[in-house]
Amino acid sequence: MPSSRRTARQADLMERLVALLLAEGFAAFTVDDLVERLRCSKTTLYQLAGSRQDLVVEAVKHYFRGATEAVEKRVAQTAAPADRVRAYLNAVAEQLRPLSRRFLDDMADFPPARQVYESNTQLAADRVRQLIAEGVSAGSFREVDAAFVGEVAAATMRQIQRGELGERTGLSDSAAYAQLASLIVYAVSA
Repeated sequence: MPSSRRTARQADLMERLVALLLAEGFAAFTVDDLVERLRCSKTTLYQLAGSRQDLVVEAVKHYFRGATEAVEKRVAQTAAPADRVRAYLNAVAEQLRPLSRRFLDDMADFPPARQVYESNTQLAADRVRQLIAEGVSAGSFREVDAAFVGEVAAATMRQIQRGELGERTGLSDSAAYAQLASLIVYAVSA
């Protein structure tokens, strides 16, 4: 059920479901476990989505919708192109901070949830590309190919998303995004 059509009770339940899954992952949970942990009925839980798998996907989508809104709000509060890129990627890092390793691993192992994360990663890479192009057009960044910088950012974001970068560097996803912000801003600054 789209979040705009949820009752206050359903919205609260979705927030609690998201918090639980972010903290503890979802692969090991049964619907009965969720009902017990969230102190609700199966009927109430199934009003959010029609199956356990759909509940997971809906929770992941809900999380990323909220994260996107928070990130864009942060960008809207900045004016300078370098600050906008930094604000964007640092806000992404902040939004990823609450995601437990168990949740990230479960998401990687569950194709429908992984697809949501991959789609959001692509949207984030497109947004970085747009912010770089705006900075180049405004003369705040040196003449770089925004599409190329965006592709480098996208490749790095995909490695972060898949956990590959963390395995090789020991960085959490949020720390990796913070480092990416620093690297990109330094690379494009005039």
